[in-house]
Amino acid sequence: MVNKNAVLDDQELQNALKDINPKFGDFCTRVAGEAWGLPLIDQKTKALITIAVDVVNQDQVGPGSPFAAHVNMAIKQGATREEIEEILLFMCVYAGFNKAAGCFGSLNEILG
Repeated sequence: MVNKNAVLDDQELQNALKDINPKFGDFCTRVAGEAWGLPLIDQKTKALITIAVDVVNQDQVGPGSPFAAHVNMAIKQGATREEIEEILLFMCVYAGFNKAAGCFGSLNEILG
């Protein structure tokens, strides 16, 4: 189901953020929700961009993994596994092969 706002329209995501910490969850929902509400870039593209940022930041493992959240967000916004894999391949060039390799491993765990 594609959301008009991938943060503000996803109660499951908001609950997961609040489970990390209620104040953190509220803050993330408000701030990220506003950014995701900007009108010129569609939600699917924004979700794919966040995955690229996660590759650079190496945020793909551990509790509260942004990478897992962003992969799930991208899927909810209509991205395919193949599109996510292409983003990871693209990021090999700009972020490094080793960083992308870890994300491929995590993607396999997330999507099976």
